[in-house]
Amino acid sequence: MEKTAASVPREHHATEFLANERTFLAWIRTSIAVVSLGFVARFSVWLRQLAFQLHGGAQAGHTGVSLPFGLAMMALGAILAPLAAWRYHAVNKKIEEGEVTADRGLIVLVTLMVAMLAIGMIVYLSVMGTSFE
Repeated sequence: MEKTAASVPREHHATEFLANERTFLAWIRTSIAVVSLGFVARFSVWLRQLAFQLHGGAQAGHTGVSLPFGLAMMALGAILAPLAAWRYHAVNKKIEEGEVTADRGLIVLVTLMVAMLAIGMIVYLSVMGTSFE
């Protein structure tokens, strides 16, 4: 697949730098949201175990896949932040050189990671019904 570079006139560099920064911040917000969702899933497992212990039982033995999915979401969020920083710096360098290109490979990679996690969650929820264990 051939990359087509777009020329960036010098007078538009400031606009391009600011747009790149907004894109970077959107990536970071997404990363924080994914980590937060993973934390909620992991935290819910801890709350269930605590409630089980407080109501006279031993430790709850079954956590389902909430914990692994929570950890996977946290890992995905952790991966997104450095990818965002790398992409931000790569685009800034290209703007300084006067040409920018789209990075379709990175878009495909992130899309596949999110899709695989979502498909895994859908399969799990359809097999387990409405039980969020």
